[in-house]
Amino acid sequence: MTARAKMMAATILAATAISAVAAPAPQRTTATYGDWTLRCEQQDGPPPRKLCEMVQTATAQGQANPVAQIGIGRAGKTEPFRVVIQLPLNVWIPTGVHFVHDAKLQGVTAGFKRCLPVGCFADFDLTDDLLKKLRAQTAAGRYEFKDAAQRVVAIPLSFKGFGAAYDALLKE
Repeated sequence: MTARAKMMAATILAATAISAVAAPAPQRTTATYGDWTLRCEQQDGPPPRKLCEMVQTATAQGQANPVAQIGIGRAGKTEPFRVVIQLPLNVWIPTGVHFVHDAKLQGVTAGFKRCLPVGCFADFDLTDDLLKKLRAQTAAGRYEFKDAAQRVVAIPLSFKGFGAAYDALLKE
């Protein structure tokens, strides 16, 4: 599997956007844990496989479509977990996305890897140390980026249900 294919598999949203034209609709399941949703999709092979991720979607007031989305998943059972952030196309690419999970800590900056018709994607590895911090987090976090006019945009991030969603993700 190429590096690009692994990155695409890390977010079911991107995989769905690309494969929706070429493949029949896959079987999907969802479960909600606080402010996080566990989504799984059974994909036809060869070999057939089940891809799961936990996601949180941000919508703007008065809009039905999501503005941004953050997901945690992996391309396969032996692959590391990755955090994937999807933002609208109107981003200032050079600055990437800044993931702030705790106001006292510096956070993580991720560069954009690709832009598709559904949005721009940035990602980074979910380390054991970061996972431990996210599980313990009770206050809201955020992810920040600059739009094309270079204005800072902050998307709030809730950690309510994070631990339960991650535990369920591990079981899939």
